[in-house]
Order: sequence, then structure tokens, then C-alpha cells
Amino acid sequence: MGSTVKDFDETAIADNRLFDALDETTCRRVLEGGRRMTMPAGTPVFAPGDECQGLPLVIEGEIRVQMIGASGNEIVLYRIQGGEMCPLSLGCLLSRNSHQSEAIVEKDSEVLVLSPALTTELMDQAVCFRQAILESYGQRLQSLMLVIEEVAFRRLDERLAEKLVERQFQGQLAVTHQDLAVELGTAREVVSRLLKEFERRGLVRLERGCITISDRDALDRVRGETAKDRTA
Repeated sequence: MGSTVKDFDETAIADNRLFDALDETTCRRVLEGGRRMTMPAGTPVFAPGDECQGLPLVIEGEIRVQMIGASGNEIVLYRIQGGEMCPLSLGCLLSRNSHQSEAIVEKDSEVLVLSPALTTELMDQAVCFRQAILESYGQRLQSLMLVIEEVAFRRLDERLAEKLVERQFQGQLAVTHQDLAVELGTAREVVSRLLKEFERRGLVRLERGCITISDRDALDRVRGETAKDRTA
């Protein structure tokens, strides 16, 4: 887990929902006992086979967690943002197993890492900490179930259209075909073929490293959404 240790300005966590459910004593134990770190974008947090070094609590920023299959294809499982913890790290700590996935910092992040011993101690002794962690774990488990449902039951063109709408900003995405393939858990060639078909139908315009949405209504129809349910 590469990074630089630093002190947090405690005001940075004042409104952080991760600490909302903690009483003052527990919050102080977490802050004083955790390893305080800054992780620039691109920093690897853990990799498959790594022993779990602790429970990362994200204060600010964003970390991407993904898996690589035997075929070499990658799929994004979830992203951890400010106010969230990594449930797979918690699972590794509780089961004493190594990581089966990898995590990479996507946006510059401020992280508090709790040691395995401190995590276990707080889970045993602090009811508010245990409830907050298990609630976060349950929410993330639901999102993982949605990933499974998407991969198993939705057509890839629908999922690609959904991802384009989710990630666009003012009608554009600065993203590569490989990035989208990782998001969807498929091969880059498959994504490129679908995007070419979208372009042929007038839904998007493709440029190097950039995708422009040309017909939002048609893209919404592909992803199965009505106009009133659009993402802004």
C-alpha cells in the first residue's frame, strides 16, 4: 500500500458521514489509532495475493476496486468515495485471507487506515463502530449484487449506453475504449465494435480519447430509460 503519511485537518471529517454514527470516544480512537495517509491518483492500494494490511476508510477522494479474470479481462466492482470503507478489505480481515482483487486510487485521496488489531478491537468493543461498518458493508454488498445482475442478465449494448450516460459531462466523455471495457468486464474489441455501431446509428461521435454523445434520446432508448428518468 504505497502512500505518504500526513496529518488530517480534523475539520475535513467534521461532516463526513463515515463518522456521523460514532460517539466522541470512538471517533477519537479511530482518529488517533489510524494511519493517516494521502494517496495520489494512480497509487496502487492493494493487489491480488496481498495480505490485508488494514481497513481503509476514505476521507476524501476516490479509489477503484476491480478484478482481473483468467482471460485477462478486468471489471470494476465498485468505487470507494469519501465517507466509505472497503468491504472486501473488511472481509479479508475477518477471514484472514489475502486480497482477491486490486484497488487503485482514481482521484487524489485522503485515507485513514485502521490496523487489523484496532479494527477487531473496535468491532468487539464499540457498538456504534460495528453498526456503522456493517451498514456500509451491507450497502456495498447490494451494489455488488447489481454488478452481478448487470453482467449476467443485461445486454452489453444496454450496459454500454448506461455507462456512457453515467460518465458523460456536458455530452462528452474523455475515456478510452479500454477504460469502458474494464468498467463493463469485457474485451476492448467488443466495446470498440459496439461504439462503432453506435456511431453508425448517429448516437455518438468517436475521436481519439473522446466520445461525444450526438443523440441522447436514442441512447436513452438503448439503455431502456425514459426521458424523465435521465441522468442530468
